[in-house]
Amino acid sequence: MAPKTNGIGVQVEDMKICVVMVGLPARGKSYIAQKAQRYLKWLSIPAKTFNVGNYRRTDAPQPSADFFDTNNPEGERKRRAAAEAAVADMLQWFKSGEGVVAILDATNSTKERRKWVLDKVKSEGIEVIFVESKCDDEELIMANIRDVKTTSPDYKGQDPEKAAVDFRDRIRNYEKVYKSINEDGDEDDLTYLKIMNVGKQVIINRIRDYLQSRIVYYLMNLHIRPRSVWLSRHGESMLNIEGRIGGDAGLSHRGEEYAGKLPDLVLESVGSNRPLTVWTSTLKRTIATARHLPKHYNQLQWKALDELDAGVCDGMTYQEIADMYPEDFQARDEDKYNYRYRGGESYRDVVIRLEPIIMELERSEDILIISHQAVIRCIYAYFMQKTQEESPWVPVPLHTLMKLTPRAYGTEVQTFKANIKAVSTWRGKGSTAKHEDPAPDGGV
Repeated sequence: MAPKTNGIGVQVEDMKICVVMVGLPARGKSYIAQKAQRYLKWLSIPAKTFNVGNYRRTDAPQPSADFFDTNNPEGERKRRAAAEAAVADMLQWFKSGEGVVAILDATNSTKERRKWVLDKVKSEGIEVIFVESKCDDEELIMANIRDVKTTSPDYKGQDPEKAAVDFRDRIRNYEKVYKSINEDGDEDDLTYLKIMNVGKQVIINRIRDYLQSRIVYYLMNLHIRPRSVWLSRHGESMLNIEGRIGGDAGLSHRGEEYAGKLPDLVLESVGSNRPLTVWTSTLKRTIATARHLPKHYNQLQWKALDELDAGVCDGMTYQEIADMYPEDFQARDEDKYNYRYRGGESYRDVVIRLEPIIMELERSEDILIISHQAVIRCIYAYFMQKTQEESPWVPVPLHTLMKLTPRAYGTEVQTFKANIKAVSTWRGKGSTAKHEDPAPDGGV
């Protein structure tokens, strides 16, 4: 039997890596952990985050800052029990054969705790990478505190200002015992990545293999500053009206209307005149859709943002495909993510070519992407943690702008509709070979 590999050609059989987060509260650890999991799963590498705080909440759902004082024996006991439960579940996940990369999301702020985790995990034959986020930028710390106090289950339903004060006190309790990795030069044998002040300085130590390097490279490109990403399909095209997929058609009259309305939608969603950087595909319909945006917006064209290549089916309707290639039509319904058009691409192929886009997105701020249905689905799936089964069926209606804002505990989505009519380019799984309106909110 051939070795099991994922979509990017990485052999995943027998690979087991535990990424152990390190750092004080409000340093973006949970955000980094969630992003790493999202990225790996998007690339078909089985990954799961084990958040020690979630385990602790079963015994202490909304503790005050005193709970985290090292002089509080009951709090210390419960926090240790939560860590042990998280690690036990993580090791069981690896033993089940499902796991490749686990992310242990906790402060792990003392040498003793790190040594305990390392010994426990390595005894099971699992490699360990420590990832520390250090930050003394007060503005960024305050931004993270504001995010945590409004999104963390620890402060749900509480007065935001009181929550911020309590969270500050919690941080001070951790600061009393916190030791940065290898601060005293006695953890040099550890494999670790240390990110200081949102990537201004990065220290890498003893990274060993390809998958470890891949994870580290991704994390080096992350920043934890608050930001949003805007997504829009092109305006309705002439081929959209005819129900044909692919092609390089120009905009319809209503598509031109959307192009004219898009600057107002963007301004409404941004809330200020600050410029965005606009990324389009190289195809006519996306470039035309972007042409009325303000002159001070920098525009770049990316071949990687071109629509999924439908191969021999390019320019055909779904009915024509069903008539000419009935077996292919059925095969695509059964496994749309992996199905590859004859002479064309699959959704998995699109994800692989989008990886540089995702990497650049994570390095950047204030990006508006104008692209195509399949491409937007894949990018949306990355941010929203949609599965491979779900992502190819996500409704992405024409003439709609989406604003995605990543948070520590998920991604917030806002939609801005132009209220300009357009055909639907969505077709449901197992349905007829026609475009239809998705339920409840309604290609390639």
